[in-house]
Amino acid sequence: MLFAPIGRFMEYSRTAASMGGHGVIQRYREFLPVSEDTCIISLNEGNTPLIQSHNLVQAMGGGFSLFVKYEGLNPTASFKDRGMTMAVTKAVENEVRAIVCASTGNTSASAAAYAARAGLTCVVLIPEGKISYGKIAQALIHGAKTIEIRGNFDDALELVRELGMRDDIEIVNSINPFRIQGQKTAAFEICDELGDAPDLHFLPVGNAGNITSYWMGYNEYKESGKSTSLPRMMGWQAEGSAPIVKGHVVTSPETVATAIRIGNPASWEQAVRASEESSGEIDTVSDDEILDAHRMLARTEGIFVEPASAAGIAGIVKSHARGQITQGSTVVVTVTGHGLKDPGIAIENAKAKSVVVEPNIKSVLHALGLE
Repeated sequence: MLFAPIGRFMEYSRTAASMGGHGVIQRYREFLPVSEDTCIISLNEGNTPLIQSHNLVQAMGGGFSLFVKYEGLNPTASFKDRGMTMAVTKAVENEVRAIVCASTGNTSASAAAYAARAGLTCVVLIPEGKISYGKIAQALIHGAKTIEIRGNFDDALELVRELGMRDDIEIVNSINPFRIQGQKTAAFEICDELGDAPDLHFLPVGNAGNITSYWMGYNEYKESGKSTSLPRMMGWQAEGSAPIVKGHVVTSPETVATAIRIGNPASWEQAVRASEESSGEIDTVSDDEILDAHRMLARTEGIFVEPASAAGIAGIVKSHARGQITQGSTVVVTVTGHGLKDPGIAIENAKAKSVVVEPNIKSVLHALGLE
């Protein structure tokens, strides 16, 4: 049976209002398209740490303040939860019985978890062999009906668009406008913690929903009087998956950063508009630069992220070397997912191995070079 039993769904609809918890919809209700009667589906997402990163700045030569928005500490370990709480909340409000998404991993994990919370069926289409074990494990354990497509993410998304034409299925990719609404709350949190918007905001760009939503959030907060400035939005694509920078669809995108391995972003136009309106830019970093940044962030700050998250860090390194970050600037970078999403890449990129010794102190000291 594809769909969850209707009886369970209706019972959930009557009781879901008590499950709003302390997530982003409750905290920022005045900025979101919900009413007092909306049944909020939440896992207490958001309120992720904004970590000041002194060591990383010093490693680059200093001169500015850097804050890392660590979205890997959301319930399913990525920023996707902010948008998913809104998308699934509205799906329940619209009385659909299933949600569907195409995914490189993080969207499927988040959709599956929030669908389980809501008592909805979740259908996930993923590119065959192009998703890390950490991410597919999440989708499967939450009960998602997972289908691998012999193609790439963009092929999967086209099929999702067709499925979404049914009245009983809701698409929860970022083409769903409620996803963007939820994701914009991260900009609110940054302004609340810093007291205003930063001077520059760096982030990876894949399907381009994040740069779109942050720019929306910063503008709404400024218009409401809760902040007084706007940042320059600095988006970073992987060289092998950079359709926005190249100006055309990439039919076979390739990068070690699987979460941004997308050749035809759904929010392409909105992302370009965000970069242009903010006097920012969207540029590329190589896989080597991404992996260097991935390792650097872990070893200088103790922050473990998936490779796609490190694209923004690599962008900061590149921009600083170009002289684009002025003295005294306040810079924020969003790292979008936790490192345990893709442990295989982390082990390879560590460029280190554990050592096996006999169970005695002499052997341990020898291994440490302390004899």
